[in-house]
Amino acid sequence: MRNLLEEFHCDHGLRKPTILGVREHVFTGSVSSLASFMSNQEASFVTLGQRVLANPLKVRMHYGHPDVFDRIFHITRGGISKASRIINISEDIFAGFNSTLRQGNITHHEYVQVGKGRDVGLNQIALFEGKIAGGNGEQVLSRDVYRLGQLFDFFRMMSFYVTTVGFYCCTMLTVLTVYFFLYGKTYLALSGVGEAIQDRADILQNTALDAALNTQFLFQIGVFTAVPMILGFVLEHGILMAVVSFITMQLQLCSVFFTFSLGTRTHYFGRTILHGGARYHATGRGFVVRHIKFSENYRIYSRSHFVKGLEVVLLLVVFLAYGYNKGGALSYILLSISSWFMALSWLFAPYLFNPSGFEWQKTVEDFREWTNWLLYRGGIGVKGEESWEAWWDEELAHIRTLRGRILETILSLRFFVFQYGIVYKLQLTGPDTSFTVYLLSWSVLAVLFLLFQVFTFSQKASVNFQLVLRLIQSISFLLVLAGLAVAVVLTDLSVVDIFACILAFVPTGWGILSIAVAWRPLIKKLHLWKSVRSLARLYDAGMGMFIFVPIAIFSWFPFVSTFQTRLLFNQAFSRGLEISLILAGNNPNTGL
Repeated sequence: MRNLLEEFHCDHGLRKPTILGVREHVFTGSVSSLASFMSNQEASFVTLGQRVLANPLKVRMHYGHPDVFDRIFHITRGGISKASRIINISEDIFAGFNSTLRQGNITHHEYVQVGKGRDVGLNQIALFEGKIAGGNGEQVLSRDVYRLGQLFDFFRMMSFYVTTVGFYCCTMLTVLTVYFFLYGKTYLALSGVGEAIQDRADILQNTALDAALNTQFLFQIGVFTAVPMILGFVLEHGILMAVVSFITMQLQLCSVFFTFSLGTRTHYFGRTILHGGARYHATGRGFVVRHIKFSENYRIYSRSHFVKGLEVVLLLVVFLAYGYNKGGALSYILLSISSWFMALSWLFAPYLFNPSGFEWQKTVEDFREWTNWLLYRGGIGVKGEESWEAWWDEELAHIRTLRGRILETILSLRFFVFQYGIVYKLQLTGPDTSFTVYLLSWSVLAVLFLLFQVFTFSQKASVNFQLVLRLIQSISFLLVLAGLAVAVVLTDLSVVDIFACILAFVPTGWGILSIAVAWRPLIKKLHLWKSVRSLARLYDAGMGMFIFVPIAIFSWFPFVSTFQTRLLFNQAFSRGLEISLILAGNNPNTGL
C-alpha cells in the first residue's frame, strides 16, 4: 500500500494521478457455473480491460473497484459523489467523469491485487446488470457524458464511447437487428412477396438476390459478448488453457447465460432511454445458492425476457407456417436456429440455472405458490411479492410522461401485423383480399372480448343473481362450441384455421393491452380498467403455463435434476445438495 500511495508523486503523463486504480481477483468463481461465468467476465474487465483503458487509451474511469482517490483534489473540485439518485445511479463512474472533466489523471497498477466476491445467483446477476444497464441509460442523458464528448479529442472520444454507453448501444442494436430480421421475414411470408421474389430470382438466375433471401445466422449472437473474456484467458493463461476453459464453459451452457444477459442489458437500457427513472436494485451480494420459486423468477423476468422471448417464438412459428423456403426444412433450421436459441434462452434460462429447478417436490410447491400469488387480489399495503395485482401496478410505474405513452403506443402497433396478415391466409377467406375480411376479424375479436367479459364478471357484484350468471355463462359456452361446430361443418372453416386465428388474435390482444396500460388515466376515466386488469391476468397466466409445463414434464424424470446439479455446481456442493434432498424426504419446504 505504501508503494501504491507513492504513485501519486510519480510521473504518469502530463498530470499527476488523481485516482489510482488496481486490479481485482474475483474469488467466488468456484461456487457454481454462473459464478464462474460472472467472475471470468469480470476478471477480463478488471485486468485486461482496465489496463488498456488506462494506457494507452487514457479513458479509464472509476467503476466501483478498490481505487484510491486523491481526497484533496476531489473535495475541492465538486466532491466525489453526485446528488441525484436517478440520473447518477451509477455513482462510481460519475466520480471518474468528475475527475476527468477537472483535468485529473486516472491510472491503473498491476502490482496490487484486491480480492472481491461477485454475485453467484442468476437473480443477483440479472439485477446487478439491470442496474448497470439502467445507469448507462441515464449516462446517455447526462451532461457529464455530453461534456466529455465535446472536450475529448477524436480518438479518446471514440475509445470512451465504446467502453461506456457504446457497449450498451451496440447490445441493444444487436437485439433490434434480430427483431427487424424476423419481422421482415414475417412480412415476406404473410404478404407472399418472399415467394414472388424467389421465383423472380430463379427465373433471372439472380444468385445475389437468392443469397440475400436465404441469409442464415450460423453463429449465436450471445457468444460474441464473451470474446473479451477469451482474449483475457489467452493473455493470462495461454492459448491451450483458453481453449480448454472455453470448451468447459460451453459444456456448462455459458452461451445460454450470455444470451440471457444480452436480453437483460437490452431491456433495462432501452427502458431507461424511453422513460428514464432508472432504479437501484439491491442484490445483497450474499452467498445465495438456493432454490428460487417459480413466481419470484416470473416477477423478475416476465417483462424483460419472457414477453420478448414469446414474441420471437411467435414470429418464428408464423414464418414456419406461412414462409417460403427454397431449401425446405434444412434451410428453415439454418435460418432460424440462432433466433430459436435466443428465444428459448430468454424463456427457460432462469429455471435452467435454478438450483433444484427440476426437482418434482419443489415444482409442485412452486406451482401452488404461483397460483396463489396470481389469484390473490391484494389491497392497500400489499407488496408485489404477495399479489399479482400489486406487482402489475409496480411494473407500470415507469410509464409517467406523455412522451413515454406515445412511444409505448407506437411500439405496440407492431403486434397488429399478425392479425392483418394471417386472416388473409385462412381457408375460410379463400382468395378474397378485400379490407372487409380484416374488419370482420375485428368483429370476431369484439365478440371474443364480450365473451371474456361474461366469463370474468365479478362475483362480488353478482351475489343476488349467481345462479342466473352461471346459467348465462353455461349457455354462452355451449353456444360458442355449437357455433364452432356448425362453422366447421357448413363453411370452409377448418381446425387449422381455428389455431391460425389464435395465432392472430393473441398478439392483437397483447397490443391492445399494451396501449391500454400506456394510457392508464384515460382508461380509468372510461371505467374499463377492471377489464384491462382481468385481461392482463389472463395473459400472465397463459405465459406462466407456457413456461411451467416443460419444467413440470422434465421434473418427472429424476435424472434431469441430478444432471442439472452436476452441471451447475462444483462437485462438493453437488454432493451436499444430493444428500440434503435424500434427508429431506417428501417434505417440499426443506432446505435449498
